Amino acid sequence: MAGKRVWNKRIASLLAGGYFVLSTTAVFAAPVELSLEDSIAMALNNNPAIKIVQAEKETAAWAVNQAKSAKLPSVDLSHSSQRRDSGAGIGVGNSFSNGVSLSMPIYTSGNLEGQIEQAKLGFQSSDLEVEKTRQQLKLDATNGYFAVLQARNLLEVNRQSVDNLTAHLKNVQAQYAVGTVAKSDVLRSEVELANEQQNLIKAQNTYDLAVSSLNNVIGLPLNSELSIKDDLKYQQYDLTLANSIDYALTNRPEAEQAQLAVKSAQQEIRIAKSGNRPTVSAGANSGWSDSSFPGDENNTWAVGVTASWSVFDSGLTKAKVKQADSSVNKATEQVRQTLDSIQLEVRQAFLNLKEAEKRIETSQVAVDKAEEDFKIAQVRYAAGVGTNLDVLDAQLALATAKTNYIQAMYDYNTSKADLDKAMGVAVN
Repeated sequence: MAGKRVWNKRIASLLAGGYFVLSTTAVFAAPVELSLEDSIAMALNNNPAIKIVQAEKETAAWAVNQAKSAKLPSVDLSHSSQRRDSGAGIGVGNSFSNGVSLSMPIYTSGNLEGQIEQAKLGFQSSDLEVEKTRQQLKLDATNGYFAVLQARNLLEVNRQSVDNLTAHLKNVQAQYAVGTVAKSDVLRSEVELANEQQNLIKAQNTYDLAVSSLNNVIGLPLNSELSIKDDLKYQQYDLTLANSIDYALTNRPEAEQAQLAVKSAQQEIRIAKSGNRPTVSAGANSGWSDSSFPGDENNTWAVGVTASWSVFDSGLTKAKVKQADSSVNKATEQVRQTLDSIQLEVRQAFLNLKEAEKRIETSQVAVDKAEEDFKIAQVRYAAGVGTNLDVLDAQLALATAKTNYIQAMYDYNTSKADLDKAMGVAVN
């Protein structure tokens, strides 16, 4: 009976273990299938960077309302309750008072108008910042996507190299067994295979890192497995360098932001100069006071207009104007600097694109010839007219040619993405 209980416990334990395995297997998520368009869309929806600039844009919108409110009427209500001893034998008494006042600026010599205009310019700049961030996220997602494709292709090249060297080693060992080759051929082939296995381990790690980086950009858990639908492709780019630069100068958000910064600095001059000019405001107030709560007797009121003009401020306004002038000069130079930087970015991306385009054709030819050379070297070695070194060199040349082709395709696609970003191509 005791033995039966032990046996039942063992069965229950095995079943529980099996259930645990099945349960943990069931929760493993399937690889997420992604196209390039999917990656970009997820980055635009999930990345914290876009949420940050959208919040900043909302803040800028409220700043406009805040600036506008300074020109509108404001109404204040007040109430005071006191119990006090007035002295002189009068004794302790209560006093209650209420008041309402209204004030409104009539003329501020451009001060409030300048602040409102600055707030509007800030909102426009924040809107451009959103578009700039969208373009950057598109670039990050695109480069991350292509990095996964490149790593995946290079991983396959390393696997093929390991397979080729494994098959070659078996051939060498078979020939050594019948005494047709020297022991050195076996040892050299084993060393080359071990080295390539090391490269395969590194290539797998590079792929895993590329997947994690893309997951980070598009907002997935870093350990998510991805199934990439596309491959590195070549699509001819038709625009000239001059056309690309002209497009960039017209459409880059940074160019317009720099112009807005100049306009904002010019408004700062307007605000500063208002210190030397008069201001006019209107006001009205009414009050009630009584010795009994709530103090609604003894009504008083007043309506008036107040004008003020600072005729001497020890040079404060002059200093502010000079400071604002310097800000305009700085912003103007930053416009020129920004436009120069944009042109340089476009030129670099365009030239990199064309350079990679040329490498694609030559590297494809090299791959074809390297594959043929490797096959010939294998046949010659099997026939006893070639050397082990010929096969190993041909394998290395084949792997190098494939790697160069993949690198050229990756450089072309990422350079095209860089060029779109440098030109300020809008994100749909």
